[in-house]
Amino acid sequence: MEPGDIVPNELPTENSSLTRLFYVFVLLPTVLGAVHHLDHIVRGNHVGWPLTPEVNAVTYSLAIYPLLAVSLYLTVTERAEAGYWAGFLVFSAGMLAYFHISPWAVEPPQDVIVPYDSAVFGYAAFVVVLALIASTVVGSVYGAVLWYRTERGPDATT
Repeated sequence: MEPGDIVPNELPTENSSLTRLFYVFVLLPTVLGAVHHLDHIVRGNHVGWPLTPEVNAVTYSLAIYPLLAVSLYLTVTERAEAGYWAGFLVFSAGMLAYFHISPWAVEPPQDVIVPYDSAVFGYAAFVVVLALIASTVVGSVYGAVLWYRTERGPDATT
């Protein structure tokens, strides 16, 4: 059995509501999320299992990577489309905003900025958080637009 028998060798381009650009809106938050998770380790706060015995919000947030893998698999096998991704990214944006910039934030801006000796590095780490939130918001809006266009039919461009 060849890998191409299970997963298509090429991304679907016909009968799909997703564009190649949409995959950028999935890749960008994934990379920014990985950078942010590494930032937790570098600054040494809010670090949870598997690096410490404590189970915390960061521990649960690591579930995003297997969820992304399953979601991408479902997408390349044409079982998940723009509506799924719009919802996935809206939920991600909401969780990120809640945990980082809401009045009830578990990891408020000062927890990202202050641990660094250099304010430049602290603010750079916080810019990564803001870029992560923004990329999920933009991705969810783009996914919603693609979903809306797909639901209206192939001639719906406005």
